[in-house]
Amino acid sequence: MITLIKGFHDILPDDSPRWEFIVRTAAETLRRFGFREMTPPIMERTELFERGIGELTDIVEKEMYTFEDRNGESLTLRPEATAGMLRAVAEHSLLRKEPVLKVFTIGPMFRRERPSKGRFRQFFQVDAEVVGDDSPFTDAEVIAAAHAIMTNIGATGLMMEINSVGCPECRARYRVVLQDFLRAYLTELCDDCRRRYERNPLRALDCKVARCEEIARDAPLILDHLDESCRSHFQAVQDALRMLGIPYRIEPRMVRGLDYYTRTAFEIVHEELGRSKAVGGGGRYDSLLKELGGPDVGGIGFAIGLERLSMGLSDDDPRFTRSIDVYVAALGDRAQPEAFRILDLLRKAGIAADTRYSTKSLKAHLKVADRFRATRVVMLGDNELERNEATIRDMNTKEQFTVRIENIVAFLQGAES
Repeated sequence: MITLIKGFHDILPDDSPRWEFIVRTAAETLRRFGFREMTPPIMERTELFERGIGELTDIVEKEMYTFEDRNGESLTLRPEATAGMLRAVAEHSLLRKEPVLKVFTIGPMFRRERPSKGRFRQFFQVDAEVVGDDSPFTDAEVIAAAHAIMTNIGATGLMMEINSVGCPECRARYRVVLQDFLRAYLTELCDDCRRRYERNPLRALDCKVARCEEIARDAPLILDHLDESCRSHFQAVQDALRMLGIPYRIEPRMVRGLDYYTRTAFEIVHEELGRSKAVGGGGRYDSLLKELGGPDVGGIGFAIGLERLSMGLSDDDPRFTRSIDVYVAALGDRAQPEAFRILDLLRKAGIAADTRYSTKSLKAHLKVADRFRATRVVMLGDNELERNEATIRDMNTKEQFTVRIENIVAFLQGAES
């Protein structure tokens, strides 16, 4: 038997209603905030992610699925959606038509990281971006949109953790201060942090190696090195979040795992899943679009992992149990052609209907109808055929009705209304 690739997962039929609910709710929520959907490809040129995410990040160095095609061009399965979406914004000059663009996409991403509960090598994200605006109100609105998705799905115990990672000028000054601090610990840092010490020392603050985490706890904070513009921007974001009643706390050592962030950065923590269970996050990127060949305008976005999100929903939630409107029970071979025709009429009328042609006895049919959580059963046997009638049972009240076959659709539509 050929088995699943490690780190990948099947979305099985019992999981699909929950999955569909999450996707639908996320899309509906974002549309209420003015976002429109776009669908970039899952594969891009490798240089897009090297330039956009940063060469000295774990994603680019260790986690990307990269290969050469037959022409020798290096291609990569997308590890995140922002770079591809902004590539499309630049390539198609979308900001000429709409100077402030709000877009989202939902789909698979690929990273070869260590699989764990809720973390896979093919995983799904909802990703939303606002491009062409640098207002702190936009930052707060994007955070509010992420919070609204979680709330509308039914998640509780939410906390938005926020920080400012400053502008390039702030970070240049902070980088010197951080390097001065880390220099005393160079022999204790992991190989990756030592290698990145010169070009990207901020990665040490995001390292998950235990000793590096210990050292990072005493590191100087970037919040203490913001210039007045970045400081006032961050304060305005906080004021706006309080205005909206969005719960948040400042996490001063958060830098996120991508190099393109500027100023506001945030993570969505589902506290009922544990402190380490961030289900998503995002931040502002004021130079990324220009770096990818577009105009020099800022943007902000976020991504939420659907697998992590689904972990916050109960397996017993009745919204995700299988159900149909009508089950048609054909009792005997003579009834099957008529049952087949009735099923077609019901489906064309917008009524979810099903049967099992191999099932023969009424008892067995009713067991299947119960398993399908059908609200009504249309029973059709030899006697009913002779009278051109069907017996319809309400599975909740157990009442039964005799209905002429040509009136079944109208009867069931009336019962549903």
